[in-house]
Amino acid sequence: MDERTTEEVAKVFSAAGDSVTVINAEVAKSSLTDEEKDKLKRNVDHLVIIKAYKKEDGTTSIWTNESFTAIDAAVTAGNSKLSA
Repeated sequence: MDERTTEEVAKVFSAAGDSVTVINAEVAKSSLTDEEKDKLKRNVDHLVIIKAYKKEDGTTSIWTNESFTAIDAAVTAGNSKLSA
């Protein structure tokens, strides 16, 4: 696979924002159905996976100066909701 272009990295980061939105919406609910828990877990897992994306060398992150504050907060909140 070729290295991701700047535009591809931007699309991945945008998709991460979509997962943050989904996670925050699920976390805000007082209780979750099994289906909602599954959706929450899929989105948390998605963020963890994309945050770990590497370049072809297998060690260098594809990320440069992106802020992961919202992503990290969503992962933490999602995991807390799932373990509650």
